Amino acid sequence: MVNIGTREQDSSEANISAGQKMLSAVSGSLLTSLLVTPLDVVRVRLQSQSKSSTIPRSSHSFAALFTSQSPNLGVTACCREVFWMSNNSPVCLAAGAPATTPLGALAASSSSPAAQCAIDESRQKTFTSTLDGLRKIARHEGISSLWRGLSPTLVMAIPGNVIYFTGYDSLRSNRRSPIRNYVPDTYAPLVAGSIARVAAAAAISPIEMFRTRMQAAPSGASGVTVFKETLIGLRKLAHTQGFTSLWRGLTLTMWRDVPFSGIYWWGYETVRDNLVSMRNVSREHLQHVKSSQDHTATFVDSFVAGATSGAVASIITTPFDVGKTRQQVLESDGSRARSNIKAGYVMPEERSMPRFLYHIWKEEGPSGLFRGWAARCLKVAPACAIMISSYEVGKKMARRMNEKNASQS
Repeated sequence: MVNIGTREQDSSEANISAGQKMLSAVSGSLLTSLLVTPLDVVRVRLQSQSKSSTIPRSSHSFAALFTSQSPNLGVTACCREVFWMSNNSPVCLAAGAPATTPLGALAASSSSPAAQCAIDESRQKTFTSTLDGLRKIARHEGISSLWRGLSPTLVMAIPGNVIYFTGYDSLRSNRRSPIRNYVPDTYAPLVAGSIARVAAAAAISPIEMFRTRMQAAPSGASGVTVFKETLIGLRKLAHTQGFTSLWRGLTLTMWRDVPFSGIYWWGYETVRDNLVSMRNVSREHLQHVKSSQDHTATFVDSFVAGATSGAVASIITTPFDVGKTRQQVLESDGSRARSNIKAGYVMPEERSMPRFLYHIWKEEGPSGLFRGWAARCLKVAPACAIMISSYEVGKKMARRMNEKNASQS
């Protein structure tokens, strides 16, 4: 059964062309990407940061960590010369440090500038919260690093949102849509949102992997250098493991995005319809001011509904986002893959989605599955609000323009 709100929506959608809907989606994508990319960078860093990379707060505990390491590990007094064993490792290799120098003895001295240097360097590379990540990235890597990956984000967001939003509108309002004809209106947002997201995610998955790896790079290298290194890494990955490896994480992306989209659109339409109903009741005696407040009302309704449903959906689907990020950040070259096969060892990130998430839960607990949830919520809620409100206002402006042109002709 189709309710009155749906019929009104169908009538308004019929007055907007596909090109105008795409233009509205593009404008919303540009604005959203510029505003929320810094939060996305912090989210990726937090999620790709393993539990073992948490740095001890005191010099004594840090020295204890070093004492258990091989004696040929060391640090230098100059932080610029510290070479890290991996992105997530709290242990560094000393450039030119004598192999006979026990690192434990070096680090145990609280007055050692080398030990303090290593401690400071470690803390710079480890984030404890969203605000801590924003502050450290801006201070140690430069403000521009907060927008690392913006180019692939735009390349990904524009076609992805065009497919996603116009596809959803078509599935919901087109008279020939099977969802409109066979799915109850209560569940139509769930189904239409899920299908539209599957199409969009499959189309942009390689670009999203490229962006995720760029944002996960913790070094202070320039954006051009990170871009080139990431591109080279993906080329090697495609050469050694096949072209389909560029869609690594697509299954987890589907597990994250499909339920997210279903929850989001169901919540969005529910909240928006309730807001519209309450506003209409309060305006029954003020009908003469309704038209002048249409744009503002549309923006407010869409913004509030988008932020609310986006926040709820993002929290619920955070474990899948953690799994997707870690799988895509995994650097697995050909030699490493072959050595793993010979040893009969499968890395956790290469397991199936349920087993990988179970591994995270067993090793890190529930907090591991929800790592970065605050950064994700802070990013997704405003992103959803900005995107959907821009899209809805853009469509309303296009509808008004079409109606005006029709009346003048």
